[in-house]
Amino acid sequence: MKNNYNFIKTKIHLFKKVLAILIIITFPMYILVTPVCAFGPALGNIYEGIDVSGWQGNIDYAKVASSGIQVVYMKVSEGINFVDPYFEQNYENAKANGLKVGFYHYLTARSNEAAIEQARFFVSTIAGKMPDCKLAMDFESFGNLNTQQINEIGYTFMQTVQNLSGKEVVIYSDTYNARSVFGGALTNYPLWVAQYEVEEPTPNGNWETWAGWQYSDQGEIPGIEGYVDRDKYTEQIFLSDATKPIPTPDPTPEPSPEPEGTTTIIIRWGDTLSELAIKYNTTVARLVELNNIANPNLIYAGATLIVPSSTSGGSTSDEEIYIVKYGDTLNKIAKEYNTTVNAIARINNIKNVNLIYVGQRLVIPVNKYDTNHILYQVRRGDTLWSLSRRYGVSIATIVRLNRIQNPNLIYVGQKLRF
Repeated sequence: MKNNYNFIKTKIHLFKKVLAILIIITFPMYILVTPVCAFGPALGNIYEGIDVSGWQGNIDYAKVASSGIQVVYMKVSEGINFVDPYFEQNYENAKANGLKVGFYHYLTARSNEAAIEQARFFVSTIAGKMPDCKLAMDFESFGNLNTQQINEIGYTFMQTVQNLSGKEVVIYSDTYNARSVFGGALTNYPLWVAQYEVEEPTPNGNWETWAGWQYSDQGEIPGIEGYVDRDKYTEQIFLSDATKPIPTPDPTPEPSPEPEGTTTIIIRWGDTLSELAIKYNTTVARLVELNNIANPNLIYAGATLIVPSSTSGGSTSDEEIYIVKYGDTLNKIAKEYNTTVNAIARINNIKNVNLIYVGQRLVIPVNKYDTNHILYQVRRGDTLWSLSRRYGVSIATIVRLNRIQNPNLIYVGQKLRF
Protein backbone atom coordinates (compact mmCIF):
# COMPACT_ATOMS: atom_id res chain seq x y z
CA MET A 1 0.00 0.00 0.00
CA LYS A 2 2.85 2.32 0.86
CA ASN A 3 4.48 1.78 -2.54
CA ASN A 4 1.17 2.49 -4.29
CA TYR A 5 0.76 5.63 -2.18
CA ASN A 6 4.23 6.89 -3.14
CA PHE A 7 3.57 6.11 -6.80
CA ILE A 8 0.31 8.08 -6.79
CA LYS A 9 1.96 10.95 -4.91
CA THR A 10 4.75 11.10 -7.49
CA LYS A 11 2.21 11.16 -10.33
CA ILE A 12 0.25 14.03 -8.70
CA HIS A 13 3.43 16.02 -8.14
CA LEU A 14 4.45 15.52 -11.79
CA PHE A 15 0.97 16.59 -12.97
CA LYS A 16 1.17 19.78 -10.90
CA LYS A 17 4.56 20.65 -12.41
CA VAL A 18 3.29 20.09 -15.97
CA LEU A 19 0.18 22.20 -15.25
CA ALA A 20 2.31 25.02 -13.82
CA ILE A 21 4.54 25.00 -16.91
CA LEU A 22 1.51 25.15 -19.21
CA ILE A 23 0.09 28.12 -17.29
CA ILE A 24 3.41 29.96 -17.49
CA ILE A 25 3.61 29.36 -21.26
CA THR A 26 0.01 30.15 -22.20
CA PHE A 27 -0.72 33.09 -19.88
CA PRO A 28 1.48 35.61 -21.78
CA MET A 29 -0.07 34.39 -25.04
CA TYR A 30 -3.51 35.08 -23.59
CA ILE A 31 -2.46 38.58 -22.66
CA LEU A 32 -1.10 39.23 -26.15
CA VAL A 33 -4.22 38.13 -28.01
CA THR A 34 -6.78 39.61 -25.63
CA PRO A 35 -8.06 42.85 -27.27
CA VAL A 36 -7.51 46.07 -25.35
CA CYS A 37 -10.36 48.57 -25.55
CA ALA A 38 -8.77 51.41 -23.60
CA PHE A 39 -9.69 55.04 -24.28
CA GLY A 40 -7.18 57.15 -22.44
CA PRO A 41 -5.50 60.53 -22.61
CA ALA A 42 -3.13 61.49 -25.39
CA LEU A 43 0.54 61.26 -24.43
CA GLY A 44 2.06 63.91 -22.21
CA ASN A 45 1.30 65.70 -18.96
CA ILE A 46 -2.21 66.24 -17.63
CA TYR A 47 -3.31 69.81 -16.88
CA GLU A 48 -6.13 70.85 -14.57
CA GLY A 49 -8.66 73.10 -16.26
CA ILE A 50 -12.09 74.70 -16.37
CA ASP A 51 -14.36 76.02 -19.12
CA VAL A 52 -16.45 79.12 -18.59
CA SER A 53 -19.03 81.39 -20.17
CA GLY A 54 -21.24 84.30 -19.19
CA TRP A 55 -23.03 81.99 -16.73
CA GLN A 56 -20.09 82.31 -14.31
CA GLY A 57 -20.28 86.13 -14.28
CA ASN A 58 -17.28 87.97 -12.86
CA ILE A 59 -14.37 85.66 -12.11
CA ASP A 60 -11.39 86.34 -9.81
CA TYR A 61 -8.68 84.74 -11.93
CA ALA A 62 -5.95 85.37 -9.32
CA LYS A 63 -7.78 82.97 -6.98
CA VAL A 64 -8.48 80.57 -9.84
CA ALA A 65 -4.78 80.41 -10.72
CA SER A 66 -3.68 80.00 -7.10
CA SER A 67 -6.11 77.07 -6.70
CA GLY A 68 -4.08 74.98 -9.15
CA ILE A 69 -6.10 75.58 -12.34
CA GLN A 70 -3.76 75.81 -15.35
CA VAL A 71 -6.06 76.00 -18.40
CA VAL A 72 -9.32 77.88 -19.00
CA TYR A 73 -11.48 77.51 -22.11
CA MET A 74 -13.96 80.35 -22.60
CA LYS A 75 -17.02 80.80 -24.74
CA VAL A 76 -16.50 83.41 -27.44
CA SER A 77 -19.55 83.38 -29.66
CA GLU A 78 -22.73 81.66 -30.82
CA GLY A 79 -24.45 81.76 -34.19
CA ILE A 80 -23.59 84.76 -36.37
CA ASN A 81 -24.14 87.73 -34.06
CA PHE A 82 -23.84 86.74 -30.39
CA VAL A 83 -20.61 87.43 -28.49
CA ASP A 84 -20.38 86.25 -24.88
CA PRO A 85 -20.62 89.45 -22.76
CA TYR A 86 -17.77 88.30 -20.47
CA PHE A 87 -15.43 87.12 -23.23
CA GLU A 88 -13.16 90.16 -23.34
CA GLN A 89 -12.66 90.41 -19.58
CA ASN A 90 -12.27 86.63 -19.25
CA TYR A 91 -9.51 86.72 -21.84
CA GLU A 92 -7.66 89.72 -20.39
CA ASN A 93 -7.84 88.56 -16.76
CA ALA A 94 -6.98 84.92 -17.47
CA LYS A 95 -3.94 85.95 -19.50
CA ALA A 96 -2.87 88.47 -16.84
CA ASN A 97 -2.79 85.67 -14.25
CA GLY A 98 -0.69 83.30 -16.33
CA LEU A 99 -3.42 80.84 -17.31
CA LYS A 100 -3.40 78.98 -20.61
CA VAL A 101 -6.38 80.19 -22.66
CA GLY A 102 -8.63 78.44 -25.17
CA PHE A 103 -11.64 79.67 -27.17
CA TYR A 104 -14.83 77.89 -28.27
CA HIS A 105 -17.81 78.72 -30.49
CA TYR A 106 -21.30 77.28 -30.04
CA LEU A 107 -22.33 76.19 -33.54
CA THR A 108 -26.00 76.52 -34.57
CA ALA A 109 -25.63 76.18 -38.36
CA ARG A 110 -28.13 74.16 -40.37
CA SER A 111 -26.27 74.32 -43.71
CA ASN A 112 -22.72 74.45 -45.04
CA GLU A 113 -23.21 78.08 -46.03
CA ALA A 114 -24.27 78.96 -42.48
CA ALA A 115 -21.29 77.01 -41.09
CA ILE A 116 -18.92 79.13 -43.19
CA GLU A 117 -20.64 82.32 -42.05
CA GLN A 118 -20.38 81.31 -38.37
CA ALA A 119 -16.73 80.29 -38.78
CA ARG A 120 -15.95 83.70 -40.24
CA PHE A 121 -17.82 85.41 -37.36
CA PHE A 122 -15.93 83.34 -34.76
CA VAL A 123 -12.50 84.08 -36.25
CA SER A 124 -13.34 87.77 -36.70
CA THR A 125 -14.33 87.98 -33.02
CA ILE A 126 -11.04 86.51 -31.78
CA ALA A 127 -8.86 88.38 -34.32
CA GLY A 128 -5.80 89.91 -32.62
CA LYS A 129 -6.01 87.54 -29.63
CA MET A 130 -3.30 85.00 -28.76
CA PRO A 131 -4.86 81.75 -27.50
CA ASP A 132 -2.68 78.93 -26.18
CA CYS A 133 -5.11 76.12 -27.03
CA LYS A 134 -6.70 74.77 -30.17
CA LEU A 135 -9.89 76.53 -31.30
CA ALA A 136 -12.91 74.43 -30.30
CA MET A 137 -16.24 73.68 -31.97
CA ASP A 138 -19.17 73.00 -29.63
CA PHE A 139 -21.84 71.44 -31.87
CA GLU A 140 -24.47 69.62 -29.82
CA SER A 141 -27.89 70.90 -30.94
CA PHE A 142 -28.84 69.42 -34.33
CA GLY A 143 -32.52 70.14 -34.89
CA ASN A 144 -33.82 68.02 -37.78
CA LEU A 145 -30.42 67.40 -39.37
CA ASN A 146 -29.47 63.83 -40.26
CA THR A 147 -26.08 62.33 -39.40
CA GLN A 148 -24.55 63.06 -42.80
CA GLN A 149 -25.66 66.70 -42.69
CA ILE A 150 -24.32 67.08 -39.14
CA ASN A 151 -20.92 65.79 -40.17
CA GLU A 152 -20.83 67.91 -43.33
CA ILE A 153 -21.70 71.08 -41.43
CA GLY A 154 -19.29 70.32 -38.59
CA TYR A 155 -16.45 69.52 -40.96
CA THR A 156 -17.12 72.65 -43.02
CA PHE A 157 -17.01 74.80 -39.87
CA MET A 158 -13.80 73.20 -38.57
CA GLN A 159 -12.05 73.43 -41.92
CA THR A 160 -13.09 77.06 -42.45
CA VAL A 161 -11.96 78.10 -38.96
CA GLN A 162 -8.60 76.43 -39.52
CA ASN A 163 -8.14 78.05 -42.92
CA LEU A 164 -9.12 81.55 -41.75
CA SER A 165 -7.23 81.52 -38.45
CA GLY A 166 -4.16 79.50 -39.37
CA LYS A 167 -4.63 77.65 -36.04
CA GLU A 168 -5.39 74.01 -35.23
CA VAL A 169 -8.87 73.03 -34.06
CA VAL A 170 -10.48 70.54 -31.66
CA ILE A 171 -14.01 69.12 -31.47
CA TYR A 172 -15.97 69.15 -28.20
CA SER A 173 -18.54 66.35 -27.83
CA ASP A 174 -20.20 64.19 -25.23
CA THR A 175 -19.55 60.45 -25.39
CA TYR A 176 -22.90 59.61 -27.01
CA ASN A 177 -22.41 61.96 -29.98
CA ALA A 178 -18.76 60.95 -30.31
CA ARG A 179 -19.91 57.35 -30.68
CA SER A 180 -23.23 57.64 -32.55
CA VAL A 181 -23.21 60.92 -34.49
CA PHE A 182 -19.77 62.23 -35.33
CA GLY A 183 -17.47 60.27 -37.61
CA GLY A 184 -15.64 60.33 -40.94
CA ALA A 185 -13.33 63.27 -41.49
CA LEU A 186 -14.18 64.80 -38.11
CA THR A 187 -12.30 62.00 -36.36
CA ASN A 188 -9.08 63.42 -37.83
CA TYR A 189 -9.36 66.25 -35.30
CA PRO A 190 -8.53 65.83 -31.58
CA LEU A 191 -11.44 65.18 -29.23
CA TRP A 192 -12.41 67.08 -26.08
CA VAL A 193 -14.94 64.68 -24.57
CA ALA A 194 -17.61 65.30 -21.92
CA GLN A 195 -18.66 62.50 -19.59
CA TYR A 196 -19.50 62.83 -15.89
CA GLU A 197 -19.48 60.51 -12.85
CA VAL A 198 -17.06 57.98 -14.32
CA GLU A 199 -13.50 57.00 -13.45
CA GLU A 200 -12.45 57.55 -17.06
CA PRO A 201 -14.26 58.30 -20.36
CA THR A 202 -15.96 55.38 -22.08
CA PRO A 203 -14.48 54.21 -25.43
CA ASN A 204 -16.52 55.52 -28.37
CA GLY A 205 -15.09 53.56 -31.30
CA ASN A 206 -14.07 56.65 -33.28
CA TRP A 207 -11.25 58.23 -31.25
CA GLU A 208 -8.49 56.28 -29.51
CA THR A 209 -7.43 59.08 -27.15
CA TRP A 210 -8.78 62.31 -25.72
CA ALA A 211 -7.12 65.72 -25.77
CA GLY A 212 -9.49 67.03 -23.10
CA TRP A 213 -11.99 65.48 -20.70
CA GLN A 214 -14.81 67.49 -19.11
CA TYR A 215 -15.46 65.26 -16.12
CA SER A 216 -17.89 67.39 -14.08
CA ASP A 217 -20.34 70.26 -14.45
CA GLN A 218 -20.45 70.86 -10.70
CA GLY A 219 -16.92 71.93 -9.97
CA GLU A 220 -16.29 74.41 -7.15
CA ILE A 221 -13.25 76.66 -7.60
CA PRO A 222 -12.08 79.63 -5.48
CA GLY A 223 -12.76 82.87 -7.36
CA ILE A 224 -15.90 81.54 -9.09
CA GLU A 225 -19.36 81.87 -7.59
CA GLY A 226 -21.45 78.77 -8.18
CA TYR A 227 -20.64 75.66 -10.18
CA VAL A 228 -18.19 75.52 -13.08
CA ASP A 229 -17.22 72.78 -15.54
CA ARG A 230 -14.07 70.91 -14.54
CA ASP A 231 -11.68 69.50 -17.14
CA LYS A 232 -8.45 67.61 -17.57
CA TYR A 233 -6.38 68.51 -20.62
CA THR A 234 -3.42 66.82 -22.27
CA GLU A 235 -0.59 68.49 -24.15
CA GLN A 236 -2.50 67.70 -27.37
CA ILE A 237 -4.92 70.52 -26.54
CA PHE A 238 -2.23 73.17 -27.01
CA LEU A 239 -1.44 74.96 -30.26
CA SER A 240 1.81 74.02 -31.94
CA ASP A 241 2.48 77.75 -32.39
CA ALA A 242 0.87 80.15 -29.92
CA THR A 243 3.26 83.03 -30.61
CA LYS A 244 1.21 84.66 -33.37
CA PRO A 245 -2.14 86.43 -32.92
CA ILE A 246 -5.25 85.35 -34.80
CA PRO A 247 -5.33 87.22 -38.13
CA THR A 248 -8.33 89.25 -39.22
CA PRO A 249 -10.12 87.36 -42.01
CA ASP A 250 -10.18 89.05 -45.38
CA PRO A 251 -13.53 90.68 -46.18
CA THR A 252 -15.92 88.35 -47.92
CA PRO A 253 -15.05 88.92 -51.59
CA GLU A 254 -17.69 90.26 -53.91
CA PRO A 255 -18.65 87.49 -56.29
CA SER A 256 -17.03 88.02 -59.67
CA PRO A 257 -19.20 87.76 -62.77
CA GLU A 258 -19.64 84.16 -63.81
CA PRO A 259 -18.33 83.24 -67.25
CA GLU A 260 -21.10 82.97 -69.82
CA GLY A 261 -22.83 79.61 -69.81
CA THR A 262 -21.83 78.77 -66.21
CA THR A 263 -23.29 78.79 -62.73
CA THR A 264 -21.86 78.56 -59.20
CA ILE A 265 -22.45 75.68 -56.79
CA ILE A 266 -21.40 74.95 -53.20
CA ILE A 267 -19.05 71.97 -52.84
CA ARG A 268 -20.52 69.37 -50.51
CA TRP A 269 -18.71 67.01 -48.16
CA GLY A 270 -17.44 64.01 -50.17
CA ASP A 271 -17.57 65.71 -53.59
CA THR A 272 -14.72 65.14 -56.04
CA LEU A 273 -13.95 66.99 -59.26
CA SER A 274 -14.36 63.80 -61.29
CA GLU A 275 -17.87 63.19 -59.90
CA LEU A 276 -18.85 66.84 -60.40
CA ALA A 277 -17.51 66.74 -63.97
CA ILE A 278 -19.83 63.83 -64.76
CA LYS A 279 -22.77 65.47 -62.99
CA TYR A 280 -22.41 68.71 -64.97
CA ASN A 281 -21.51 67.07 -68.29
CA THR A 282 -17.99 68.47 -68.41
CA THR A 283 -14.42 67.45 -67.63
CA VAL A 284 -12.05 67.80 -64.72
CA ALA A 285 -9.76 69.88 -66.95
CA ARG A 286 -12.58 72.34 -67.66
CA LEU A 287 -13.44 72.69 -63.95
CA VAL A 288 -9.77 73.25 -63.15
CA GLU A 289 -9.58 75.95 -65.82
CA LEU A 290 -12.82 77.69 -64.80
CA ASN A 291 -11.85 77.80 -61.12
CA ASN A 292 -8.07 78.23 -61.38
CA ILE A 293 -7.55 75.12 -59.21
CA ALA A 294 -3.93 74.36 -58.36
CA ASN A 295 -4.52 70.79 -57.12
CA PRO A 296 -7.44 68.88 -58.73
CA ASN A 297 -7.34 66.36 -55.86
CA LEU A 298 -7.92 69.03 -53.21
CA ILE A 299 -11.27 70.81 -52.99
CA TYR A 300 -13.03 71.98 -49.83
CA ALA A 301 -16.55 71.39 -48.59
CA GLY A 302 -18.38 74.70 -48.37
CA ALA A 303 -16.29 76.41 -51.04
CA THR A 304 -17.88 77.64 -54.27
CA LEU A 305 -17.20 76.09 -57.66
CA ILE A 306 -18.01 77.42 -61.12
CA VAL A 307 -19.57 74.72 -63.31
CA PRO A 308 -21.14 74.73 -66.78
CA SER A 309 -24.84 75.53 -66.58
CA SER A 310 -27.37 72.96 -67.72
CA THR A 311 -28.15 74.96 -70.83
CA SER A 312 -24.53 75.10 -71.89
CA GLY A 313 -24.20 71.34 -72.17
CA GLY A 314 -20.84 71.56 -70.41
CA SER A 315 -19.06 73.24 -73.31
CA THR A 316 -18.81 76.49 -75.16
CA SER A 317 -20.18 77.09 -78.63
CA ASP A 318 -16.96 75.93 -80.25
CA GLU A 319 -16.45 72.83 -78.08
CA GLU A 320 -18.32 69.65 -77.27
CA ILE A 321 -17.97 66.70 -74.94
CA TYR A 322 -16.89 63.28 -76.21
CA ILE A 323 -16.83 60.07 -74.15
CA VAL A 324 -13.98 57.74 -75.12
CA LYS A 325 -15.07 54.31 -76.35
CA TYR A 326 -13.21 51.04 -76.73
CA GLY A 327 -10.75 51.20 -79.62
CA ASP A 328 -10.54 55.02 -79.69
CA THR A 329 -7.27 56.89 -80.11
CA LEU A 330 -6.68 60.62 -80.03
CA ASN A 331 -5.66 60.51 -83.66
CA LYS A 332 -8.90 58.76 -84.65
CA ILE A 333 -11.03 61.23 -82.63
CA ALA A 334 -9.13 64.24 -84.02
CA LYS A 335 -9.74 63.14 -87.62
CA GLU A 336 -13.42 62.58 -87.01
CA TYR A 337 -13.87 66.07 -85.54
CA ASN A 338 -11.64 67.80 -88.07
CA THR A 339 -9.16 68.92 -85.39
CA THR A 340 -5.67 67.92 -84.21
CA VAL A 341 -4.28 65.61 -81.53
CA ASN A 342 -2.36 68.54 -80.04
CA ALA A 343 -5.52 70.65 -79.76
CA ILE A 344 -7.39 67.90 -77.89
CA ALA A 345 -4.39 67.19 -75.64
CA ARG A 346 -3.91 70.87 -74.81
CA ILE A 347 -7.52 71.61 -73.85
CA ASN A 348 -7.79 68.40 -71.75
CA ASN A 349 -4.35 68.73 -70.14
CA ILE A 350 -3.29 65.31 -71.48
CA LYS A 351 0.41 64.61 -70.87
CA ASN A 352 0.65 61.34 -72.81
CA VAL A 353 -1.24 61.48 -76.14
CA ASN A 354 -1.01 57.71 -76.42
CA LEU A 355 -2.88 57.15 -73.15
CA ILE A 356 -6.65 57.62 -72.96
CA TYR A 357 -9.14 55.31 -71.31
CA VAL A 358 -12.67 54.07 -71.95
CA GLY A 359 -15.25 56.33 -70.32
CA GLN A 360 -12.92 59.34 -70.20
CA ARG A 361 -14.70 62.62 -71.00
CA LEU A 362 -12.87 64.83 -73.48
CA VAL A 363 -13.55 68.41 -74.50
CA ILE A 364 -13.34 68.46 -78.30
CA PRO A 365 -12.55 71.77 -80.02
CA VAL A 366 -14.91 72.08 -82.96
CA ASN A 367 -13.54 73.74 -86.06
CA LYS A 368 -15.78 76.79 -86.48
CA TYR A 369 -14.66 77.10 -90.07
CA ASP A 370 -15.60 73.56 -91.05
CA THR A 371 -17.95 74.15 -93.96
CA ASN A 372 -18.42 70.45 -94.65
CA HIS A 373 -20.78 69.93 -91.71
CA ILE A 374 -23.20 71.91 -89.58
CA LEU A 375 -23.56 71.59 -85.80
CA TYR A 376 -27.04 71.12 -84.36
CA GLN A 377 -28.20 70.98 -80.70
CA VAL A 378 -30.96 68.45 -80.10
CA ARG A 379 -34.30 69.87 -78.90
CA ARG A 380 -37.24 68.24 -77.18
CA GLY A 381 -39.20 66.05 -79.63
CA ASP A 382 -36.31 65.52 -82.08
CA THR A 383 -35.61 62.05 -83.47
CA LEU A 384 -32.94 60.87 -85.87
CA TRP A 385 -35.66 60.20 -88.43
CA SER A 386 -37.07 63.76 -88.20
CA LEU A 387 -33.57 65.27 -88.33
CA SER A 388 -32.59 63.15 -91.32
CA ARG A 389 -35.67 64.41 -93.19
CA ARG A 390 -34.99 68.01 -92.19
CA TYR A 391 -31.33 68.04 -93.29
CA GLY A 392 -31.55 65.57 -96.14
CA VAL A 393 -29.06 63.19 -94.57
CA SER A 394 -29.60 59.48 -94.01
CA ILE A 395 -29.90 58.13 -90.47
CA ALA A 396 -26.90 55.89 -91.15
CA THR A 397 -24.78 58.97 -92.02
CA ILE A 398 -25.83 60.79 -88.85
CA VAL A 399 -25.01 57.69 -86.77
CA ARG A 400 -21.59 57.35 -88.43
CA LEU A 401 -20.66 61.04 -88.16
CA ASN A 402 -21.65 61.23 -84.50
CA ARG A 403 -20.62 57.74 -83.40
CA ILE A 404 -24.08 57.06 -81.99
CA GLN A 405 -24.32 53.69 -80.25
CA ASN A 406 -28.13 53.53 -80.09
CA PRO A 407 -30.01 55.27 -82.97
CA ASN A 408 -33.15 55.27 -80.83
CA LEU A 409 -31.48 57.26 -78.03
CA ILE A 410 -30.58 60.93 -78.37
CA TYR A 411 -31.03 63.52 -75.65
CA VAL A 412 -31.94 67.19 -75.35
CA GLY A 413 -28.82 69.39 -75.54
CA GLN A 414 -26.77 66.78 -77.42
CA LYS A 415 -24.78 68.25 -80.34
CA LEU A 416 -24.93 66.47 -83.68
CA ARG A 417 -23.00 67.02 -86.88
CA PHE A 418 -24.72 66.82 -90.27
